[in-house]
Formats: sequence, C-alpha cells, structure tokens
Amino acid sequence: MSSDVTVIVLLALAGFLLGGAYSLFKTSRPLAIGLIVCGVLAAVGAVLWMTN
Repeated sequence: MSSDVTVIVLLALAGFLLGGAYSLFKTSRPLAIGLIVCGVLAAVGAVLWMTN
C-alpha cells in the first residue's frame, strides 16, 4: 500500500470516529470518549506516517 493511501485512510478513519463521537456525546458519553481517543490516535498516526 502506498504511503499516501495509508495517510488518507488514517485521516478518513479519524474523521469518521470523531464524527461518531460528536453524534454520540449527548446519549453515551463513555462510548463517545472512547471514540475520541481512537480518533485522536488515528490522526496522530497519520501525522507521524507523513513525517516518516
């Protein structure tokens, strides 16, 4: 898999997870917090992959 494709997939995953966290925040805070953590980890992974 190309490096550019990996970064795009990780950023898309981060956006998907953070969007899900936003929509769940009022109904299920523990799940939303878990999604926020996973989204941030995916975004950090994408940034680190770009700088490598």
